[in-house]
Amino acid sequence: MENGYLGRRSDRRPAENAERHTAEQARERAMAAMYAECGLLRELADASGVRLDDTVDSLTALDQLLPRWRDDPQVSRWLGTDAGLYLGTVIRRRIPGSTWRLAADGRPLMVLATGFELDVTALGTGWAEQGAPQLAAIYRAAGDG
Repeated sequence: MENGYLGRRSDRRPAENAERHTAEQARERAMAAMYAECGLLRELADASGVRLDDTVDSLTALDQLLPRWRDDPQVSRWLGTDAGLYLGTVIRRRIPGSTWRLAADGRPLMVLATGFELDVTALGTGWAEQGAPQLAAIYRAAGDG
């Protein structure tokens, strides 16, 4: 009787794990869709003639913009968050195995296939407020593993 119980219990585990994995994938896809919006960054890009097409070339084009937004610290902060989310979106779509994860404090992190985590909103804020690190350089480093 014990073996029957254990057999049934272990039969359920793969199904439970599959359900949990499916739920995690659905949550990650929803996060990815939400983070890809980047409204303020898209407005800036459109006004500057930069096409945000989820490529490293678009990150390079953003890096080359004149940082007129730095005159307004609040705009810089919001723009930095959007830039980080866009960077994460490009990484997720272009670098295999990359996924979004929420940190314990709610910050979105980009997790590379190696397990290395990037705090993309902090990186984006640094880019918007100081011009460094450059978005394309972060992408290239993430792709190098």
